[in-house]
Amino acid sequence: MKISDFQTKDVINIVDGRKLGQVTDLELDLRQGRIDSIVVPTVSRFFGMFGGGNDVIIPWRNIVKIGADVVLVRLDDAKAYKTEEMEGIGR
Repeated sequence: MKISDFQTKDVINIVDGRKLGQVTDLELDLRQGRIDSIVVPTVSRFFGMFGGGNDVIIPWRNIVKIGADVVLVRLDDAKAYKTEEMEGIGR
């Protein structure tokens, strides 16, 4: 599977049925030769360039199923998976 295959799929959280967006990037573990997580921008970003720098980082272990059109993930608390950029705001 290519990253372009991921980028055309919607990411859905099965906990609340919410659409999180589409995959924009992958985090890789080059030493182990595997994908660590997928990156989904929050709704506030426009084409990955404008808006806040908040991404949802979804660990590979949280992916439940990769289908033809969607990637189903289990995130009990999506806020816990945001990047540290969000945490630095307001300090």
